[in-house]
Amino acid sequence: MTETLKVGTPEMVVTLRRNKRAKRLTLRVSSVDGQPVLTLPQNAKIREAQRFLDQQESWLREHLAAAPERIIVQVGVPLPFMGEKLLVTQHGKSRTILAPGHILTPSRKHTGKSVETFLKARARIAVTDHCHSYAQRLGYDFGRISLRDPRSRWGSCSTDGNLMFSWRLILAPAKVLEYVVAHEIAHLAEMNHSPAFWQTVKNLMPEYRQHQNWLKQNGAVLHRLDFKAGLT
Repeated sequence: MTETLKVGTPEMVVTLRRNKRAKRLTLRVSSVDGQPVLTLPQNAKIREAQRFLDQQESWLREHLAAAPERIIVQVGVPLPFMGEKLLVTQHGKSRTILAPGHILTPSRKHTGKSVETFLKARARIAVTDHCHSYAQRLGYDFGRISLRDPRSRWGSCSTDGNLMFSWRLILAPAKVLEYVVAHEIAHLAEMNHSPAFWQTVKNLMPEYRQHQNWLKQNGAVLHRLDFKAGLT
């Protein structure tokens, strides 16, 4: 369970992250999603963290005011989906579905969470299909596929051939998601970012640079979409 602390009035919620290598308390506001994070040594006391936050209240409030605004996923919000813009709309059914120009979500459930669950399922289908296709072309096998919500990377490939992808890629144009899959599958052959690796990526997807550039220019916006606002 994620640890959090609150500071100030109105309250600001700060996520706590314990790090074995941390020697002191470090507070930052993410440039990706604008969320405040306090990193603390593994054995630091909560009261020590709270005291530190109380001392840094002015700094934190100033930096939060300058941070990118979160976009709360709720009814009436346009949502990017594989290159389209879909309007989040409620309906009386029990599950979230697609309709022309809309993503329809149950009226009796938390909108953001229901949409997130749907997007994760669609992301898994798309990612899995591309993994099989590109791995077959390259002549390599991969291990398991996992979907997560990291802030610092869109995918990874372990030395065991296990693949991880951000489910938020389903919010990007379809070819951008496909590029990230090709990138990670290429690591099955080249576990580095050498010229040989990038040549492998190019062999799999000749136009990969334009999709790579899209992520560099627009990826941060995908992290600003807040699917959990209002959850307790």
